[in-house]
Amino acid sequence: MANGTNLPSSRKRTPWIFVPTLYFAEGIPYIIVNTVSVIMYKRMGISNELIGFTSILYLPWVIKMLWGPLVDIYSTKRNWIVFSQLAMFVALGIVAFGIHLPAFFWITLLSFVLVAFVSATHDIAADGFYMLSLDAKQQAFFVGVRSTFYRLAMIFGSGVLVVLAGNLENSTGSITMSWTAVLTIASGVFLLAFLFHRFYLPYPDADRSGAQEGEKAPFVEVFRTYFQQEKIVAIVLFILMYRVGEAVLVKMAAPFLLDKPEAGGMGLDTATVGYVYGTIGILGLTFGGLLGGWVIAKYGLKKCLWPMAIVLNAPHALYLYLSIVRPALVTIYVCVAIEQFTYGFGFAAFMVFLMYVAKGRYKVAHFAISTGLMALGMMVPGMLSGVLQGWLGYTNFFIFVLGLTIPSLAILFFIPLSDNETASSDAKNN
Repeated sequence: MANGTNLPSSRKRTPWIFVPTLYFAEGIPYIIVNTVSVIMYKRMGISNELIGFTSILYLPWVIKMLWGPLVDIYSTKRNWIVFSQLAMFVALGIVAFGIHLPAFFWITLLSFVLVAFVSATHDIAADGFYMLSLDAKQQAFFVGVRSTFYRLAMIFGSGVLVVLAGNLENSTGSITMSWTAVLTIASGVFLLAFLFHRFYLPYPDADRSGAQEGEKAPFVEVFRTYFQQEKIVAIVLFILMYRVGEAVLVKMAAPFLLDKPEAGGMGLDTATVGYVYGTIGILGLTFGGLLGGWVIAKYGLKKCLWPMAIVLNAPHALYLYLSIVRPALVTIYVCVAIEQFTYGFGFAAFMVFLMYVAKGRYKVAHFAISTGLMALGMMVPGMLSGVLQGWLGYTNFFIFVLGLTIPSLAILFFIPLSDNETASSDAKNN
């Protein structure tokens, strides 16, 4: 079964089945590692300073480009997918078990690191498999399907699982057992994903192990051509700084909602945070992204980037409002929904810009470098967020987040952007 060529490649597998399940499985570990873990650690008494340090978990998504060639050279994308899902079943099971140990924070953090590395590898294989198993027309058609099911995975992780953990906390009185049950369920999802994809994923003829002559870009050449672009310093600074306010805010958002009023927080319980941030918030994020994509398609990136950057950053003031006024729960729902909607709206411009700077024969590899820098821009500020919040308190912390808007907007004066941005760039380089 080395590459599936001895199996009937004509055996059809409808993308309507495997694309949704594949990208649902891709979204779950990312949201668990980077969002659900924050809520779990907060409920288990971990300090905000240590919670901020968990931004190190972004690292595998920063450096995944470095081992991407291994996924191409060794075995098939199909095998990488199914066995990485099996590995995530095991790793999440270790997290569920590790919660009960005395040094649970460090044991579970190391286990989450393992989940993150496996998940980043799964991302590489899944995206490659998507391109190999679908023709160009199908790839364009199903891009919305894969995005939708990735978002549904985020709702499942930060919404359904967190709400379930909160309900179990209330019914059993045990935070430890509640999160053990939730992480066991998440682990079981990957056992089901492994079994399903092991037998259902198709065997594309193009999904072969080993580098094919002319197919793979030279590693050094990829980085050389990327970093020799015009105004590359401004481009890199823009990628690192565009979301710096969000990077600092996002790690402290859930702790702020969970912390008691005497600590400056909103005093919500776990289930309510699941509803607020994991369902209403994610829905706002999704619809904001859809609207942002439509606006850019209609008016062009150059006209939209400045206003969309402002829209992304300005609603951070809503957290400052919450920390001062402490309004009713319905207002908290509205504020989080607005902040996430505007983030999704502004983030659409960011992603289009990353596609704009991915040019030439190594376009896919250049995009991977940009997304790695994007993850780095989330990781480093996030690691400092807990220390900053502990030093400043929530109200002053949110004022500081608003101040970070200034350098992120200042970079916009220096980035290269032509009037005919993405469309003409693609036409020239295809």
